[in-house]
Amino acid sequence: MQAGLAGVPVFKLYGEGGDWPTVDLLHCETISSRSQLYGWEIDRHRHGDLWQLLYVRSGPADLYVEGQHTRLEQPAIQLVPALCVHGFRFQAAIEGYVLTLAAPLVNRLQDELGVCASVLQQPHCYPVAHGGRYLDTLFAAIAEEYARPAPGRDVLLRSLVCALLVWLSRQLPQGEAPAARPDRGSQHLQRFVALLEKHYREHWPVSSYARQLGVSTAYLNGVCRRHSGQTALQLIHQRLLLEAKRLLVYTTLNVNQVSDQLGFSEPAYFIRFFKRLSGQTPSRLRKD
Repeated sequence: MQAGLAGVPVFKLYGEGGDWPTVDLLHCETISSRSQLYGWEIDRHRHGDLWQLLYVRSGPADLYVEGQHTRLEQPAIQLVPALCVHGFRFQAAIEGYVLTLAAPLVNRLQDELGVCASVLQQPHCYPVAHGGRYLDTLFAAIAEEYARPAPGRDVLLRSLVCALLVWLSRQLPQGEAPAARPDRGSQHLQRFVALLEKHYREHWPVSSYARQLGVSTAYLNGVCRRHSGQTALQLIHQRLLLEAKRLLVYTTLNVNQVSDQLGFSEPAYFIRFFKRLSGQTPSRLRKD
């Protein structure tokens, strides 16, 4: 498996379309739950704005990340940042988890992690060694909390993921970070996603983001299409839609208040926007 981008599909979650399938900023599932659907082989692909942590607890696994092949015989965690080309091959006896983090959560975690945030920047495989019991407990807690709605769920999930990332950062020798992988296009996309997180409620046109990044609108759209499979405007709309769903599910704000929180000029416009992108009205989502 080579790391070139030509012909490499872009997914949110492997095998699914371009929509983030949950109102949460993370997704947790067992390795087997998805890989068994594809004959235990996940073909090479990439994610435009998602980070993944693959925790192989037991069972051999072959990992292909950015053109490098790693054969796992012992427990390990593979970190796959956004835009990295990757694929996996498992056997039916595989045990472990896949934890997927959306860009808004990663941006927040980077602010909270301080010097430990560098662990999110580059792909790396971390042998578990003597940390297996701790990681088993941590991943089981994430999976359990993810599976059931409960008060404080967002806060607890973010805290558990923080603990995991701090553990990973401590596995690197002091002062060492995974080797950098400079790529101008991916850097511009990452800067765009970070800028989007600050201004999506202001409904900036794509040209304003391009101007802030010092690039043309055409270039920004080309970067977004090439690396994420979506235009810049689609990424803006997907971020607004995700936040709308979260406000409808996790708060008691009415539709008018949600519309106002997200910077829409009129609730009727917000309702049309929401229905066009999600296929249902805000009220229907809340009832379901």
